[in-house]
Amino acid sequence: MYHRMIQDQQQNPLLPGYSFNAYLVAGMTPILADGPLDFAIDRPGGMKGFILNLTVKGQGKVFDGEDTFYCNPGDLLLFPPKARHLYSRSANADSWYHRWVYFRPRAYWADWLEWHTKTRDVGRLSLPNNTLLLEFDRLFANIEQTQKSGRRFCEELGMNLLERLLLRAMEEDPQSPQKIMDPRVIEACQFITGNLAGELRIDEVARHVCLSPSRLAHLFREQVGINILRWREDQRVIRAKLLLQTTQESIATIGRVVGYDDQLYFSRVFRKRVGVSPSDFRRRSVEINYPAKPYKSHPWPEQENAVAYHF
Repeated sequence: MYHRMIQDQQQNPLLPGYSFNAYLVAGMTPILADGPLDFAIDRPGGMKGFILNLTVKGQGKVFDGEDTFYCNPGDLLLFPPKARHLYSRSANADSWYHRWVYFRPRAYWADWLEWHTKTRDVGRLSLPNNTLLLEFDRLFANIEQTQKSGRRFCEELGMNLLERLLLRAMEEDPQSPQKIMDPRVIEACQFITGNLAGELRIDEVARHVCLSPSRLAHLFREQVGINILRWREDQRVIRAKLLLQTTQESIATIGRVVGYDDQLYFSRVFRKRVGVSPSDFRRRSVEINYPAKPYKSHPWPEQENAVAYHF
């Protein structure tokens, strides 16, 4: 049943119904007047992750009524989770080409995702010249190429490129803070994330970032808000949730992948953090994303609550 429903889901991310159950998906949407992609997207409940959007050609329209605004080449948008998506090609233009990246952020990116100019929670930033537009266009294209490459660690490499993109956006935002998270804390987070299955000791992490264990512990709690061990457990649970939603691996295997050799202990930790067992979480995710309806009666699964309106 689970396998059949995975097969039934929409495979094209440019069309409604595509399942965004991944850490990173990137692409380009080339909308031409009266073309196959010339429809409005309306996701009243937003999405589970973030979407970063760059207009490279033409003009797009976002929202209706008093909140309406238009996207021109060089305009960046950041849709946070649960923020409404309501956008389409502008009637004033014959096209709207926009690059986009859908992602589940790393925990230490929180400050980078607080954009200062917003409309209905959607962050907005305009690049002031064509040189910057070309630079950002290349960054988006590199993320898409890397994510689709099928190479070893393509997702991790894509996330690293996205990290650069987010930092460049902060750098170009005149309202962004002058100082961001200490780079040694960022490196510690990356090191831990890359070794979730291992039992890293704090002194190993501290040695990796050239700090004493006490100094790292102090900086980490000061800048992240929780201690290193609690943060690592959070990341393990986040990764486990994604694997439960997007793979058919056994509970025991997923537990080992995220660092728990004992399946019972993994289940206890997961239940404590999420409120349900791993098996119940997987079952509920399937029921929500792939409701038991005849496929023909609803041609697009209700993933991400998307509705499309063709013009």
